[in-house]
Amino acid sequence: MFKIARRAPSPFPDAVSFTLGESGQELLNQFCFSEGWIGNLSSGLLWLGENAAAMHGLRQPECGLLNLVRCYDGADRDHVLRLFEQAAATSSSFCFSTTIVLASGQRRPVFCIGESSGLEQRCSGSLLGVFCFPRFQLETGSRICSHHQ
Repeated sequence: MFKIARRAPSPFPDAVSFTLGESGQELLNQFCFSEGWIGNLSSGLLWLGENAAAMHGLRQPECGLLNLVRCYDGADRDHVLRLFEQAAATSSSFCFSTTIVLASGQRRPVFCIGESSGLEQRCSGSLLGVFCFPRFQLETGSRICSHHQ
């Protein structure tokens, strides 16, 4: 993914300025907001943190995969669904980036890093991951350029 966006007022709490000696987490917090999520492969349900659910336009933190990806850029939904399908078949690590398209037309980038595990046991398996939301939004109608394999 390659994208440059003009700095605009952030919808997130004020970011602090970077100073030498800050931890990686403090520096990360200056540039993005992150929140963890978990999934149960036997039930097909995902549980997002309260803020990540709101960023995805969900009213509740519990959802199915189709409800999660509904707000993603239409060109990316099938790629994300296939990625989750592959992760559900074999214990693996994965990541993706896309944009969340809000009802207002605003677009917000989102990055996801996760892993699947426990698939060796019958009727079980879980997902664990984190969503990262950069502290900016894209201009209405802009598109993130990405390369899909």
